[in-house]
Amino acid sequence: MKVEMEDLHEEDATVCDSVNSLVEGCRLPVHMKGTDDWPLAELISIKEILGTKCYYVHYVDFNKRLDEWVTEEYLDTRKVHFPRRDGTSNTGVSTPKKIHFGEVNSRPSSPIPAPSQEILNGNAVLAAALQKKINSRKRKVPTTENEDSLEAPAPPVPGPRQSGSMVAHHDDVVTRMKNVNMIELGRHRIKPWYFAPYPQMVNLPCIYICEFCLKYKKSRKCLERHLVKCNLKHPPGNEIYRKEGVSFFEIDGRKNKQYAQNLCLLAKLFLDHKTLYYDTDPFLFYVMTVFDNRGFHIVGYFSKEKESTEDYNVACILTMPPYQRKGYGKLLIEFSYELSKFEGKTGSPEKPLSDLGLLSYRSYWAQTILEILITMNPVGENEKPQITINEICELTSIKKEDVISTLQNLNLINYYKGQYIIALNKDIIDSHRKAMESRKIRIDPKCLHWTPKDWGKRAKW
Repeated sequence: MKVEMEDLHEEDATVCDSVNSLVEGCRLPVHMKGTDDWPLAELISIKEILGTKCYYVHYVDFNKRLDEWVTEEYLDTRKVHFPRRDGTSNTGVSTPKKIHFGEVNSRPSSPIPAPSQEILNGNAVLAAALQKKINSRKRKVPTTENEDSLEAPAPPVPGPRQSGSMVAHHDDVVTRMKNVNMIELGRHRIKPWYFAPYPQMVNLPCIYICEFCLKYKKSRKCLERHLVKCNLKHPPGNEIYRKEGVSFFEIDGRKNKQYAQNLCLLAKLFLDHKTLYYDTDPFLFYVMTVFDNRGFHIVGYFSKEKESTEDYNVACILTMPPYQRKGYGKLLIEFSYELSKFEGKTGSPEKPLSDLGLLSYRSYWAQTILEILITMNPVGENEKPQITINEICELTSIKKEDVISTLQNLNLINYYKGQYIIALNKDIIDSHRKAMESRKIRIDPKCLHWTPKDWGKRAKW
């Protein structure tokens, strides 16, 4: 039996004779369904369901998408840590809040990595990384790269117009619990991961959502009546890309406010760290669809500020669960950078990224940068190929600090005879080529028909 209680003092533990003594905020080992593990969990809510006492638990240090209702037999009451009663936190809702942004495709099973040090800028990142590497070699002590070096410290809760289409919410008991059991979207029935503020839809066995306009209904009969009247067969925006059955639609959050709000509600079911932001006017939404004889079906989307002072090219990004692990997540990321290329800018997603988002972006950055490095040609005979960080940024539209961090994580930067060099070995090249072979779908810039707008001249739009 595996019990994770490292962060709690042994003397704080109490043997609980009866589950009737348990209160919200208690922490104790709980058997995680589908595994043999008993990780430490916090009781978020206790209530009777159909005559059986049930406990809503959050597994400490695991993503909230794994939170679930359990019954008494899943609880280990031999070591219970009751919430403090010092007047500051009687409820025991004391799990440290982790703010993350943007979920991309992956399976919901990994713990959240802890954020690390701040990202430095430009050449300072490169110099600091190399100096650290040189120093470690001098000491002959092996070093490992921190897996979370791209995650900046969590910013303060933003005001009404400081973030993407979602803003950080107060981490209270209500928003910490999943409130939707199931949704039906087209041919798919999907179990949500997180809380979403769907009005008047709480405790329904299923919410029925029109896959074209994204309006939500409380029963299939209501949805069927709606479909008779709904004329949409695709998102209500301009189709700016189409190839091999994949299309992208650009939706203006001001012109199509209802659709944008419904899209945010749907996305909130699978994005933990934010709550709905109804003012969608400052944002554009790029919805990816696949086409068949019934219409254009939503696969995923990303939102983007019309004017970003931080050069963010993505605010929120999501691949719908039925389409995850099929290459669509990278396709969304690739499309966001193609837009940046058309704008003549370098871009980056809003940070900090979520655990899954960070993995997807790192993979995309690594594959894109390695593709540039591997296909480079030398300038002259008997010379090594040469390229600068700025040239990589111009070719890929990836922001400088993301390029440098990626090279660090790949352990490619070396210092030799007074110069910084990038060394590619056969294993890295073979691994990259194998990864690229698995990417069956790619963005073709020739199929993108889009002209960037100058949103500074807002009166014209």
